[in-house]
Amino acid sequence: MSRLLRKNEKSLEPQVILAAEEVTVTFGGFTAVKGMNLKLFERDLHFLIGPNGAGKTTMLDVICGKTKPVSGSVKLVDGTELTRLREHQIVRKGVGRKFQAPSVFPSLTVEENLTLAAETKRSPLRTIGIHRRGKRGEVIERVMLQTGLQDRINERAGALSHGEKQWLEIGMLLLQEPQVLLLDEPAAGMTDEETYKTGRLLQDIAAERSVVVVEHDMEFVREFAAKVTVMHEGQLLKEGTMAEVQADPRVAEVYLGQRGKANADAAER
Repeated sequence: MSRLLRKNEKSLEPQVILAAEEVTVTFGGFTAVKGMNLKLFERDLHFLIGPNGAGKTTMLDVICGKTKPVSGSVKLVDGTELTRLREHQIVRKGVGRKFQAPSVFPSLTVEENLTLAAETKRSPLRTIGIHRRGKRGEVIERVMLQTGLQDRINERAGALSHGEKQWLEIGMLLLQEPQVLLLDEPAAGMTDEETYKTGRLLQDIAAERSVVVVEHDMEFVREFAAKVTVMHEGQLLKEGTMAEVQADPRVAEVYLGQRGKANADAAER
């Protein structure tokens, strides 16, 4: 069990593992995020949605250290203030980030990509030579099975489909043992089958760690979200289950449109 969760391991109720409070981000004269609050619970599959420009990706950037807020705090359960740390330090604290476009080593095989990811905490010499020894640890084997890439281990990453590349990068992140995983539109550009598999993968991951997903595909959110936070103009608009979010007239007005209003009416009947 992660060092972040040990103090709460005896608790029956899910505990807050990360809390962002009154976060404000400005770029020049533009306020991208204004007084945003977000709580992430352990083993949470939490979707962050909202119209373009709502500040969703900026919030992920703040959590992972890519962007520094002008005010507010982001704290882990152990009290660590993430806004004071650099990106690599935040990774070491157990926060992993995946951007929308897959970032893998295309000339290396699936196995070599995973092995390199597993060795990031070891010495440079071991990292360079590990993939040549043909050894796969139990953790790598488990991640390959979890991502469904066990039959592609000898394929070069550049030859994988878009969906498989996304799963490979998620697997590489998992091997860094994050307790908070931040994903930006992980199902974008996927086929229906790949999208469904991605949703099931996220559910599987959330059984062990906390996951925050920025997403625009509402069908994907409806199918897989455990909790939804809606942002609008850099602020928190609504938080709850997907049914609760859809039933809110403010959400229907600013984001879901008439389709969302129809769904909200249907939910009331």
